[in-house]
Amino acid sequence: MDAAMVAQVRRFNRTVTQRVGALQDEFLGRGRPLGAARVLWEIGPDGQDVRTLRADLGLDSGYLSRLLRSLEGDSLITVEADASDRRARLARLTQKGAAEREALERRSDEVATALLAPLPPPQRDRLAAAMAEVERLLKAGMIEIAVTDPADRDARHCLQAYFTELDSRFDTGFDVDRSNPAPDIGLRPPAGILLVARLGAEPVGCGALKFGADGACEVKRMWVSATVRGTGLGRRLLAELETHAAASGARVLRLETNRSLVEAIALYRSAGYTEVPAFNDEPYAHHWFEKRLGLAISRPQRGSPR
Repeated sequence: MDAAMVAQVRRFNRTVTQRVGALQDEFLGRGRPLGAARVLWEIGPDGQDVRTLRADLGLDSGYLSRLLRSLEGDSLITVEADASDRRARLARLTQKGAAEREALERRSDEVATALLAPLPPPQRDRLAAAMAEVERLLKAGMIEIAVTDPADRDARHCLQAYFTELDSRFDTGFDVDRSNPAPDIGLRPPAGILLVARLGAEPVGCGALKFGADGACEVKRMWVSATVRGTGLGRRLLAELETHAAASGARVLRLETNRSLVEAIALYRSAGYTEVPAFNDEPYAHHWFEKRLGLAISRPQRGSPR
């Protein structure tokens, strides 16, 4: 990694932690550190599953437990078993906790306003735009991709979201039963694989491969959530699928797509896919693509995030 880039990131981190008050024992003057304040905010008015809190915030289980006990001790939250899943625990705000969260919201707005106020309007615009870009890039770096069984809850979420989006975007709607089949068994090794991308506890994308016996693989079920579009996740998923296909010995990667998916078509073309005559009878397809693969790619460890 470039040393100058690393030094810039460290300078940025030091500036931000000082400017937002993260170095103070009492964040925003509310008598508790940043970690506890952030957990209180994330629990929110509807409550939150403890597992989701841990995944979204990237916190160690023991540390999160200590933060939750501290907030419980201050009568700001309750933590109890989820009535619908006794294995899960739900954290909820008390009335006192809701009032404290509102106070944190006001103080956070005041701090943000104070950060912007000394700057003239053009510099405020530049700072806000730069922060949006940094947030987008940081979010991109937090997304993890892993091979996942198609029956997994996150996989089902992604696949259903994919089908729903196709139904809303295709001129004729979309019926999965009319489309060429890609059943669960076809997306499990050795027949294929399914990749799921997660941002914390949230599944935000997927892509699949069907391995062929003729040296060709098919890309299926490519979907990226609207919440992370613009982060380059679609290109990352496609690259991961190409790596798995090449590691399996495939020489060609093929896919088809609908004319309404203009972003996907642009992605495939920019990634080196060439339009070819139809190689299957997919009723929803208007474009067919393929890409020749190099074979000098090491096999990724299946099931591990990359």
